[in-house]
Amino acid sequence: MAQVLEFKLPDLGEGLTEAEIVRWLVEVGDVVAIDQPVVEVETAKAMVEVPCPYRGVVTARFGDEGTELPVGAPLLTVAVGAPEGEVSSPSSSSAAPSASSSSGSDTDPGSGTESSGGSGNVLVGYGTGAPAARRRRIRPVRPDRVVADPPVSGAPVAGTPVAEVLVAEAPVSEGPMPVVSPLVRRLARQNDIDLRRLAGSGPHGLILRADVDRAIRAAEETTTAAPAAQPQAQAPAAAVAAAPNGVAAAADAERIPLRGVRGAVADKLSRSRTEIPDATCWVDADATELMAVRAAMNAATGPSAGPKVSVLALLARICTAALARFPELNATVDTEAREIVRLPGVHLGFAAQTERGLVVPVVRDAHTRNAESVGAEIARLTELARTGKLSPAQLTGGTFTLNNYGVFGVDGSTPIINHPEAAMLGVGRIMPKPWVHQGELAVRQVVQLSLTFDHRVCDGGTAGGFLRYVADCVEQPAVLLRTL
Repeated sequence: MAQVLEFKLPDLGEGLTEAEIVRWLVEVGDVVAIDQPVVEVETAKAMVEVPCPYRGVVTARFGDEGTELPVGAPLLTVAVGAPEGEVSSPSSSSAAPSASSSSGSDTDPGSGTESSGGSGNVLVGYGTGAPAARRRRIRPVRPDRVVADPPVSGAPVAGTPVAEVLVAEAPVSEGPMPVVSPLVRRLARQNDIDLRRLAGSGPHGLILRADVDRAIRAAEETTTAAPAAQPQAQAPAAAVAAAPNGVAAAADAERIPLRGVRGAVADKLSRSRTEIPDATCWVDADATELMAVRAAMNAATGPSAGPKVSVLALLARICTAALARFPELNATVDTEAREIVRLPGVHLGFAAQTERGLVVPVVRDAHTRNAESVGAEIARLTELARTGKLSPAQLTGGTFTLNNYGVFGVDGSTPIINHPEAAMLGVGRIMPKPWVHQGELAVRQVVQLSLTFDHRVCDGGTAGGFLRYVADCVEQPAVLLRTL
């Protein structure tokens, strides 16, 4: 007889608490194998294909494409332990968990027996073994708090139906709040929403982000209803709505959620400016010799000639040499211990603009690589970034960031440090400019370099020395030969 197992969104690591469904890879009724990818999700770090740890027939999917789910929320249910022909229709199969729940017990996702085929691939929160089944107490939904509403984006596509409602006058519930996602808690706290007065639309009353968003909209309607009822001498040209944070905006204004990669970048930049006392210094440098050296490298022919070397690769190699001389900038600050932590290796991040937003892939152990090796790794990571296939591990752990904003046709910038790093080197466009060279005015290839640094890890003298060394290597690449 088939056993219906529930597969929940696993912990994808790196402290991620939610993910957005981008694309379903299976349909209800499809047969899935162990470790077969079933859904593509977008986290705050990267696009990830989630494999299913069970073998069987998909009986229900939870969430439409574009729905954001917290870690631990159901993704789909799979009927295991029976031939394909013996599995009932999706609607009847998905009712199996509900039937067991009504008797006061539920089947844990990890309770499949060995015959159902445990995954050999370790998913955080699942593992490879078959843990013993456990009983879960289900809190019944109170009749006075349930109103039949249309399904929201967080409701399951198929499976057990749910009820959803916000009851403004409902008594405060007792016991723990059925909330999994810290994001939901923070959103409710920022908008003064009492989670104990919400009836969650998720499985077993789990409060989802959609429930909090609905409560916020209800509060907005209550706030704006009274002023709208009062007569006004003149109607404004465009209706104005009050947002929960008090910001006024036109009623037809476009609102773009800060979530996924863009939301993660917003949080990190805000934290950087809040915690790090940054300062910026800059200098113009004559990059004519650097461009000539690059041209000579790429013009080489014969068996010893390697792949083309980019300007960014040369600048990355210059950075690692500069950090060897000024290790104060390859550091982070432990605010709780009030200590500066100098890091032994250079994991060089570089800013890359993609359709999904700004990402910073990391070249591991950049201090051990030459310009050719660094360039090849930058090219590989850039291609992964463009296709959205960077893993969370490839986007974290950087110790210093190189930001080439010259590709946007601008000369200078004061970049925000990539928290929790201590510094970032910015590079503007390289373009012909009048320059005094060997005592005479000439047209040279000039670039502006800027260094934003955490003033806690060093003073201006160290930052200036680092930037001057980088500029010297750009103007006279032979300087770099001393460290090769």
